[in-house]
Amino acid sequence: MKGQRILYPCYFDAGLTRGEGRRVPRSRAIKEPTVADIEKAVKRCRLLCRTEQKCHPAYWWKHEGRIVVSWEQGKEKLLATVAGALEGRR
Repeated sequence: MKGQRILYPCYFDAGLTRGEGRRVPRSRAIKEPTVADIEKAVKRCRLLCRTEQKCHPAYWWKHEGRIVVSWEQGKEKLLATVAGALEGRR
């Protein structure tokens, strides 16, 4: 999966702590994000992506899905970019 990054909804969930899986600052996170929300945000950023019906290992019972994004740079920069696009959903 070289050149691809995986994004889970818990990375952007304002209701979770960093220890529970949130990866963006709470000020940039949203309440209860869905895979569809993240997919729309990624497409707003004009990035190629696909949705998979896989779950985050820590939240295996939720079956939320994940987004695989074509991205060559670091994951933290991708998270910041997508979080910025998600902020309009509030």
